[in-house]
Amino acid sequence: MGKLFLVPTPIGNLKDITFRAIEVLKEADLILAEDTRTSGKLLKHYEIGTQMHSHHMHNEHKTVVGIVQRIQGGETIALISDAGTPAISDPGFLLTRACVEAGIEVDCLPGATAFVPALVNSGLPNNKFVFEGFLPVKKGRQTRLKLLAEETRTIIFYESPHKLIKTLSHFLEYFGEERQVSVSREITKLHEETIRGTAKEVLEYYTVKPPKGEIVIVVGGKS
Repeated sequence: MGKLFLVPTPIGNLKDITFRAIEVLKEADLILAEDTRTSGKLLKHYEIGTQMHSHHMHNEHKTVVGIVQRIQGGETIALISDAGTPAISDPGFLLTRACVEAGIEVDCLPGATAFVPALVNSGLPNNKFVFEGFLPVKKGRQTRLKLLAEETRTIIFYESPHKLIKTLSHFLEYFGEERQVSVSREITKLHEETIRGTAKEVLEYYTVKPPKGEIVIVVGGKS
């Protein structure tokens, strides 16, 4: 029987990949990539010639059974996402669960994940925290924010740049304008920045300076 590797890839700087990750990707029989065009740039940079197949949120339900069968047949398959660790707000959970249920060995390599440097860099308590990922766009958003308003642990969110103002506005409404917030964007990239302050101060900053790039929001828990 083969094996499934979950391989983190750089979230920006191409140097943020381990020697082991490169080795696994070179030796695998197949790489499952969220976007083969995006991953192709990484593989080309490290001279990795392993065949790629597309594996993303729109097809993973249909392809899981076939992938499990290939691993049971002896193939070693590596799963990567566009950036960061597979299954963290990216495809990966369904395949991992299916492999575990089938008795297939799963090995997740350590590596890049955007929320870890954002949390550590925020200056907010990190001994206990909760990762929320992306908030619901519409249905359930208000209910979720009401519940999180009472959360005493540090809270971590992912957000897209065009929704950041809306989300920060909701933080003012549900958490209060004095709640401490840290917004990290473009982590490890050329224009990386972290803006810290109260919810009101951070909202005012990005109202004047519209954000670009990948964003992680870290919010202090209720005191």
